[in-house]
Amino acid sequence: MSNDKTTQQTRLERWRLLLGRKADPHKEVQLEETAQGMDDVMEALYDSEREGGLGASSPKVHRWLSDVQRYFPSSVAQVLQKDAIDRLGIEEILRSEELTEQLQADVHLASTIVALKALIPKKSKESARRLVEKVVRELEKRLKNPMREAIQGALHRSARNRRPKWNEIDWHKTIRKNLKHYQQDLNTIIPEQLIGYGKKGSSLKEVILLCDQSGSMSESVVYASVFGAILASLRSIKTHFIAFDTQIADLTAHLDDPVDLLFGTQLGGGTDIAKALSYTLTLVERPADTIVILLTDLFEGGSIATTYERVDELNRMGVQVICLLALSDEGKPSYDKQVAQVLASKEVPTFACTPDRFPDLMAAAMKGEDVGAFSQ
Repeated sequence: MSNDKTTQQTRLERWRLLLGRKADPHKEVQLEETAQGMDDVMEALYDSEREGGLGASSPKVHRWLSDVQRYFPSSVAQVLQKDAIDRLGIEEILRSEELTEQLQADVHLASTIVALKALIPKKSKESARRLVEKVVRELEKRLKNPMREAIQGALHRSARNRRPKWNEIDWHKTIRKNLKHYQQDLNTIIPEQLIGYGKKGSSLKEVILLCDQSGSMSESVVYASVFGAILASLRSIKTHFIAFDTQIADLTAHLDDPVDLLFGTQLGGGTDIAKALSYTLTLVERPADTIVILLTDLFEGGSIATTYERVDELNRMGVQVICLLALSDEGKPSYDKQVAQVLASKEVPTFACTPDRFPDLMAAAMKGEDVGAFSQ
């Protein structure tokens, strides 16, 4: 009997989703959480009279795209996104240079364009690229100096050679450091602390940015591309940028231009964190000097057991692994809390981070400090 009720409820849910809210004005059909989410997505797109629909608000569109990826398979999501482009007028805006110039471009709009770029008509792609470039350049202007100052300060400390050989001693710095130990009777300085020249030639640190390409992470990917380009511009850091869904895209070659990097990503699809971490293991050359930033909401579509195994391997090697659930100003993200707890038990700091705090976080990581404080 209970099976018959379940079947009947499922049928009612399907008809309710098909016909929309107007078919059930008294809310007689109770939708489960997933079905309710699907209903919200379709209502926002197809019911133009609904208050608080998609409208022209970039943050609303951004959240809507995330929900599309969350509740629908990729084949259905593509249809909904295509309809969104038509209904929102994004294509019309991109065709008009005048409108494009007047548009207030922000990170929400940039992430929306990047998420939908495969569906944007060819004739509008150049306008789309200009909008994204406008946002990226503004972010670079805001974030470049804080990032460079924080990182270079951290590297300066780590580069000092505290046990130099005779030919590695920096005598000028050593003398200044030990002036307080001047012995008047001997007319000389006793150098209690020798300071050597820092490492030269090779990079001091390696940073591997692993970026989840699922729709919910699109804003985070925009910020990550900017930070990746800034890190890559520092000669003392070797930077890798890996985007992933169920496949791996090594975009390190595009780090000289974050706009190229963003248009090299393919947001959407599933998520295979285990595969991304497996690829990461092939990149590690100096484990003790390597920092892996895993940027993901942890909704694993692959083998979660393999994910844990790869994290354990990186830990055993001495690689510093940090998991960022989001790199954005959007506040507390949606993420898999159970997986986050397991990673935390493996001493992998797991939290969301705002872009303004990311430079200090990276500096702390490079100095070997506890980055857990940034989760507060």
